[in-house]
Amino acid sequence: MVTAASDLALVGIAVAVLAVPVVTAGAAVRTGSVAVRQFIDNGGMPPFADLWGVFRRSLLPGLGAVVAVLTVVALLVVNVVALRTGRVPGGGFGLLVTALAVAALVAVAALAVVRLGAEPAGTWGDALRWAGHTALGAPLAAAALVGVTALATAIAAMIPVTVPIVLGYLLFALHVVTRRLVPEPARLRGRSEATEERPGPGGSGAHASGASATITVPEPDEP
Repeated sequence: MVTAASDLALVGIAVAVLAVPVVTAGAAVRTGSVAVRQFIDNGGMPPFADLWGVFRRSLLPGLGAVVAVLTVVALLVVNVVALRTGRVPGGGFGLLVTALAVAALVAVAALAVVRLGAEPAGTWGDALRWAGHTALGAPLAAAALVGVTALATAIAAMIPVTVPIVLGYLLFALHVVTRRLVPEPARLRGRSEATEERPGPGGSGAHASGASATITVPEPDEP
């Protein structure tokens, strides 16, 4: 139990450190999600070399995700300020609609993070599409993920020094909640298994010892 807690805390600290330059935040979050998913599935962290490879491959698409998130946040802040100051009509109703929009965006983002961790070789676009479909198809899971994220944010805001540790536990909670509340068919949507033959020490072919491995290949969701 203590080992698990310390491992998750280390994941959170690593994600926080790697995200310091901001432009690397997307890659850091995906790498942390992959680590947590492997921890849940296998009971231990994957090799450092594997995680470093995920981080490097995620730098460019992760940068696009960071830009998108910052843009959305900026637009939401401008909208809230305009509503609160009366520059645009809407008042309380407008703020309520904005709050609901934020909750929906948080749910989709949380599901996308889970998907990126579950499918290390999958694309960010596939993860986002899956997250959107799943949020609509499993509203209870979406609401639970929003609640978990809100709780983690509140704890981090009240005790800022805990931010790195909270990140690790938040990633763990997102994966666990998704696994518990998202129906199995939805979790597996867009996934197919393929068997890749690898040559063994004594030769190649399907019958060589240790020659086959099952890999997961993500496919786009059906419209």
